[in-house]
Amino acid sequence: MEVRLTVLGSSPAWPNPGSAQSGYLLEDDGGRLLLDCGPGVLGKMRELDVRPDAVAITHFHLDHWGDLVSWAWLNAYGPQEHRLECSVWLPPDGGEELTRFAAFWGNEHMFEEAFDLREYAPDMPFELAGFQVEAKLLPHYTLTAYGFRVSRNGKTLVYSGDSAPTAELAELARGADLFLCEATLSEGGKDGVPRGHLSAEEALAAAEGPILLTHRPIELPPPDGVALAYDGLVVEV
Repeated sequence: MEVRLTVLGSSPAWPNPGSAQSGYLLEDDGGRLLLDCGPGVLGKMRELDVRPDAVAITHFHLDHWGDLVSWAWLNAYGPQEHRLECSVWLPPDGGEELTRFAAFWGNEHMFEEAFDLREYAPDMPFELAGFQVEAKLLPHYTLTAYGFRVSRNGKTLVYSGDSAPTAELAELARGADLFLCEATLSEGGKDGVPRGHLSAEEALAAAEGPILLTHRPIELPPPDGVALAYDGLVVEV
């Protein structure tokens, strides 16, 4: 089986009509790896009966990890046959971040009870669900955020997560068979200081090969001839 990408959620921080937020499933005959798990992704997984072996989270903005909350409740209180056991790989100190978040509900151990929590280190390749993954620190406002380079069976997908324009993003994308890159902004569109997102033109400038734009508002069509991710899209990498 070739490496296959299924887009479970493709919306930016505000959801496009009927769309889930960030969630991208990679599959081959050795395993299933979910990149990010934003709001709406768990419902798509249940609809399609998708059971990932592992999840990797790029950063802690809600649209990239929020459905881990719903998933934790499912694993804690849902019917046993419908619980989805898996490992969850977090940015450095991510376990502490989840504990602090869950403490607001009086259940600070909910995530570690629901998942096999791990933390990855930047620039240190690690293996999960049969895929080789490397995380690269990228600028995203003042938040710690990462992009992923994922390889399996001689194929490589690079996922930007969320990033400002930077040479590190272009380096991460070099030689990829598919570059899955966010393109939230219009050309010259308003962003924060420091910056945290890309326009389609900036995403294309970072690409060396095939690119699939994502995390883009429905009001902003992609440039002519450039592929745009949408929920349910399936692509062979």
